[in-house]
Amino acid sequence: MSHLPLVDRFGRVATDLRLSVTDVCNLRCTYCLPEVVDGWLPRAEVLDREELVRLARIGTRTLGIEKIRLTGGEPLTRPDLVEIVADLHRALPEVELALTTNGLGLARKAGALREAGLSRVNVSLDTVDRHTYAQITRRGRLDEVLEGLSAAVAAGLTPVKVNCVPTRGINDDGLLDLVDHCVETGCELRFIEQMPIGAPRDWARENLVTAQEVRAQVATRYELREVPARGAAPAELFDLWRDGEQMGRIGTIASVTEPFCGSCDRTRISADGQLRSCLFSQDETDLRGLLRGGADDEQIARAWLGTMAAKPRAHGSDAGGFGEDFVQPERPMNAIGG
Repeated sequence: MSHLPLVDRFGRVATDLRLSVTDVCNLRCTYCLPEVVDGWLPRAEVLDREELVRLARIGTRTLGIEKIRLTGGEPLTRPDLVEIVADLHRALPEVELALTTNGLGLARKAGALREAGLSRVNVSLDTVDRHTYAQITRRGRLDEVLEGLSAAVAAGLTPVKVNCVPTRGINDDGLLDLVDHCVETGCELRFIEQMPIGAPRDWARENLVTAQEVRAQVATRYELREVPARGAAPAELFDLWRDGEQMGRIGTIASVTEPFCGSCDRTRISADGQLRSCLFSQDETDLRGLLRGGADDEQIARAWLGTMAAKPRAHGSDAGGFGEDFVQPERPMNAIGG
């Protein structure tokens, strides 16, 4: 089978694979998971290292994937994560490997992950206030995350990016403190509008802290200079200046108020091998069943092509947007892969 791009009906080409390695998470962030989780995927249903590498190889060598981001759940809860990274890097040395993590355990593994072939990390952190962190995550482990950030910078997993979800009445009064911390530590901060996905079903647009509000707040302390050439990246980037000196960089990801579905270049595989063309898809394609049922690489590639060809226009629907036609996916974010 010759090289075929993952192109959809609207001409978008997927080159960025979000590959989940687990649905397990060791935090219980209020906007993502309930305080008590009924249970995780049975281990037998989760893709093993060989299956992860095979799908990655098909995606890159046959379908044009250029970047792979390992997600979860929390990837660092998987004991063989370093070996997964090493296997992927050995098989696909030309591909950029990244990781999204909550930072718990990163301090112990940052060096080993870099040596195994990981290029960079995104660390989820919504506040640097201990009380607020415990309120959001239902866990009081902020110091571990901050140690993980420092270890990632020291290991060269740069640029280290920090992902923050502003929530009205919870952490929106501490955003500037988080900006200052990232400036001081050399991390790049990304503010992500809260989307209607996850365990809670009470998402309301009026409670949304918008990217515009975030930028206005940051502008009270720093001058924002827009960085051009966004391309397919979800973040709109701004350099931070103060007293004639560039201090750092932030990005805003306005999935709700300034959607970028028209340039989306992502394809997603959950930890149990279910292919999704969109984060908000209502349909999945069972690649794990094909893998374990004896399908060859061409059959898997064609299933992948077919799924992506039918990708909806926006937010899981050809109607698009988060209007009356929007249906929140049954799977929470940890089960889909970020």
